[in-house]
Amino acid sequence: MNISVELEHGLLPDRFGKHAPAAYQLDGHPIRSFPIEISDVPVGARSLALTLLDWDAIPVGGFCWIHWIACNFPSDIALIPENVSASGAVACVQGSNSDWSPFAGGHTDPRIIHRYAGPYPPDKTHEYTLTLYALDCELDLAEGYFLNEFRRAIEGHVLAEATLKLPSRA
Repeated sequence: MNISVELEHGLLPDRFGKHAPAAYQLDGHPIRSFPIEISDVPVGARSLALTLLDWDAIPVGGFCWIHWIACNFPSDIALIPENVSASGAVACVQGSNSDWSPFAGGHTDPRIIHRYAGPYPPDKTHEYTLTLYALDCELDLAEGYFLNEFRRAIEGHVLAEATLKLPSRA
């Protein structure tokens, strides 16, 4: 399985992160998700799922920052379109990002905490890890699920995975 995300000058385009225009933010949070091209999904896949994690957040925040988790995308999709997280243009079930945490502001608006939360590196360029999973089932997870629940749910169901490193500027 292969995935690709178009970069500009080696970085995630600004409209998907910290430097997004106001129209692409909600209460100061970048909410416009980037498009993901997908190919070579294995035969037998019934759904796709993704995570977007910032391991570079550990030294500055104390934990890996969860920017986006989503599951139950159709397995035959060749493009997860731009802004799908906020627009709902393709059906999926989205989990909680780190913005819900009391250690990260304790936000409660589901449009912020249960959707894509764009990169917002505080100190320097961070490398965000996008992983797409091809699964042999749809996951029985409700909107707002947590990463630990996602990890348990995919156990024994991953047919393939693809990972990309996406740098985003501070």
